[in-house]
Amino acid sequence: MNNTALTETHIALGAKMVPFAGYNMPVQYEGVNLEHETVRNSVGVFDVSHMGEFLVEGEHALALIQKVSSNDASKLTIGKAQYSCLPNDDGGIVDDLIIYKIKEETYLLVVNASNIEKDWNWIQSKNDVGATMRNLSDDYSLLAIQGPKAIEAMQSITSHDLAAIKFYNFVVGDFAGIENVIISATGYTGSGGFEIYCKNSEAQQVWDKVFEAGAEYGIKPIGLAARDTLRLEMGYCLYGNDIDDTTSPIEAGLGWITKFTKDFTNSEALKAQKEEGPKRKLIAFELDERGIPRQGYDIVDEIGNKIGNVTSGTMSPSIGKGIGLGYVPTDFIAVDSKINIQIRKKAVPATVVKLPFYKS
Repeated sequence: MNNTALTETHIALGAKMVPFAGYNMPVQYEGVNLEHETVRNSVGVFDVSHMGEFLVEGEHALALIQKVSSNDASKLTIGKAQYSCLPNDDGGIVDDLIIYKIKEETYLLVVNASNIEKDWNWIQSKNDVGATMRNLSDDYSLLAIQGPKAIEAMQSITSHDLAAIKFYNFVVGDFAGIENVIISATGYTGSGGFEIYCKNSEAQQVWDKVFEAGAEYGIKPIGLAARDTLRLEMGYCLYGNDIDDTTSPIEAGLGWITKFTKDFTNSEALKAQKEEGPKRKLIAFELDERGIPRQGYDIVDEIGNKIGNVTSGTMSPSIGKGIGLGYVPTDFIAVDSKINIQIRKKAVPATVVKLPFYKS
């Protein structure tokens, strides 16, 4: 089991630790609902240092990224980030990721923790253009400082104007007394804030300074359980649940990051799928009665025929309803369509809704 640079800090804070993607990670501290509300209303900090970071450099860096990713990375300028995915050869997704343009001919790819080795091998297998690749995953820490008070709470520990960093933009500069930190206006919660990339040796200082600066704003450490409820309220896909090697970006509603202005892995087949229309799509639903939909539960029609599976589900702390995502045939994808979620022996009625579930 791998540890992050902050594992001992989490244990000292009383976190409940669980194995996650090969790492010993804090799943919660004071309780999921309390932590969830902290991020929605003020500011909280996640240690997500288990994520993977690859540096792709050289005159052929962009060519490799364009080849393996679905979005158009040629649109990136220095200081901008882009959400994308790595299509496989069979219509599915190797992983989703964020691509940062650090400088000309230098890009940072941030991938999911559970897929670090898989993604590295996949991109390497496509690297016949001679791009230089370095796996920095074991050397860097990542903190997500999320919530509506994040800018105000963190401004005192950087010389950069945090309010001026637009969504999916970043700066490289001073933060918490350390130079050359990436301060990125990205996150996975829908409540604003920043993600901070620093070296492992700097992580404890950054953590301590962040909590000193945020003390008057009620800052709290937040576990992975609340990260999941927060992202699900926004309808953000989780790899391994809502997207995987068998789901296409078109089916998953990720057509907006799938640009057919260039050639990329399996782009012809995905383009044909988009033009013809997929046979199934990922939908969002709310339960009409009390209940909690869980991953793997059957989605059934009005006469009990199975039409799909729940890929992610929870009781939403913000709206007080059971919510979830799942793939169903296109006959059932229209907003306000009626479906049922099989919860044990009861088919609980649900309604297809438009994302996000949580509207700030």
